[in-house]
Amino acid sequence: MDDRIRFIEHQGKRILLLDFSHSNAHEMQLLLEYVRITVAQHAHESVITLADYTGSTVDHAVATKIKEVLTLDRPFVKKTAWVGAESIPHAFMDNFHTFSQREIVTFKTREEAMDWLVKD
Repeated sequence: MDDRIRFIEHQGKRILLLDFSHSNAHEMQLLLEYVRITVAQHAHESVITLADYTGSTVDHAVATKIKEVLTLDRPFVKKTAWVGAESIPHAFMDNFHTFSQREIVTFKTREEAMDWLVKD
């Protein structure tokens, strides 16, 4: 899982890449639990995350786990961006925002997302 959930550097800043791309529902569940554990090991409001959902399977069970992880890692995450979210049902996205009380900004490409994440 270290190849999927890992820190990358962009313009001198560390970004935690959450690479969910092309994952099935079972893989998503495992990766999300790994994210929860990884993020919780950092100081409050210290982690910048980029989640890539391109081609992944987000069913009801996965959406529930995403809501859980978004809520639990909220104290640790300073800023987050998503790519590949256009395949996630709009109702799920609305639910993620409402339930987690977090701003989730979506982008078309990783590069756009990373540029936004590193801006102060």
